[in-house]
Amino acid sequence: MRTLRIIQGDATSPQAKGPKVIAHVCNDLGGWGKGFVLAISRRWPEPERDYRDWHRHRAGNDFGLGATRLVRVAPDLWVANMVGQRGMRRGSGGPPIRYDAVERCLTALADHAEELGASVHMPRIGCGLAGGSWQRIEPLVLRTLCARDISVTVYDRS
Repeated sequence: MRTLRIIQGDATSPQAKGPKVIAHVCNDLGGWGKGFVLAISRRWPEPERDYRDWHRHRAGNDFGLGATRLVRVAPDLWVANMVGQRGMRRGSGGPPIRYDAVERCLTALADHAEELGASVHMPRIGCGLAGGSWQRIEPLVLRTLCARDISVTVYDRS
C-alpha cells in the first residue's frame, strides 16, 4: 500500500515524472464555473468542453453521480472529471457531496490510473464547494487508490 503524500502546491501543476492524472469532483447539473474547475480551465479548455458535452448528451451516455471521465490535456497528462456531488447548493439534504458517488469515481479512477501507469494528483477533493469532510474523503482515497499501489499526491494551496 502506498502512502498518501500531501504537499503545498498547485494541483494543476503535478510534481511527478511519467503519466499523471489530475482528479477533481464535479456536480451532476452540468455547472462549471466556481472552485477548482476555474484553475483547470485557465490551463486547458478541453476538460470543461468535454464535461459540458458529456452533460448535454447525458440521455445517451453514462453521465451521472459516480461517473468518471478522463480528458487528455497533454501527451502524459489527463484530467479526471468525477461526478461526485448532487447539485450545487447546501439545503435540507445537507452539503452537495455524495460520498458513495465519490468512492465509485475513485474506483474507476484507480482502474484508469493502473491502465495508464499513472500517478494521481488532486486538491482535497469534495471539500470545497461540495461541502465534504476530508476526514471522510481521505479513507476513500486510501482504500481505492493507495491500497492498489497507486501514487497519490494531494495539494494544499499555500
